[in-house]
Amino acid sequence: MNPEPITVLVVDDDYRVAAIHVAFVERVPGFRVVGEAHTAAEALSLAESLQPALVLMDIYLPDGDGLQVIRELVRTSPSPAVIVISAASDIATVRRAVQLGAVHYLVKPFGFAAVADRLNAFRDAYTHIAEWPEDATQDDVNKIYELMRPTPRTNRNAETSHLAPTLKLVYDAVSASDGNVSAADIAATVGISRATAQRYLTRLEQTDVIQLELRYGYTGRPENRYAIKRS
Repeated sequence: MNPEPITVLVVDDDYRVAAIHVAFVERVPGFRVVGEAHTAAEALSLAESLQPALVLMDIYLPDGDGLQVIRELVRTSPSPAVIVISAASDIATVRRAVQLGAVHYLVKPFGFAAVADRLNAFRDAYTHIAEWPEDATQDDVNKIYELMRPTPRTNRNAETSHLAPTLKLVYDAVSASDGNVSAADIAATVGISRATAQRYLTRLEQTDVIQLELRYGYTGRPENRYAIKRS
């Protein structure tokens, strides 16, 4: 029997970005988004009513500071774990997030692979904590901290050298582009269907060799664009 999914509350002032983060989370096995908030007040209200195990927390909110929200959340019982997702990268903000107990900090913009790495690491540590032995030792404590670190990525050149033929064609087409292509562009270049191109692009993004970039149109719905992941 599969364990209950880890419940997640996504907080971001931008509705479009929040929807993207929700989609990212729901692509990772073992997680379920239970709420989406766009203000500090809404984040606190939903956290109280939904009691998520994890909150993805933006810093810049229209009615307050995400760090203050985290400060309030850690006072609740049970308090959720927090992963900060923000464009803020100044040392004061990062230091404060660490001091408040954020388990990870992701600087925007980022792609699915970065989110998946942190969520997978969190899930492994969360599962280990749930199975915490009564006679826990220092090794058990050490394992928690080890599990919270995302698995290091291997050399991208080595990864791409072993790609299947069609997957390699898709990667080469992205590499040969101006760095901003869509699934439709790749389909026309390689000579495959758009659905197939999208499937291969998603696989390449999940292996962290290309990155997803978002372009917003007049409709407000983002278009997926892809570029080679730079070291």
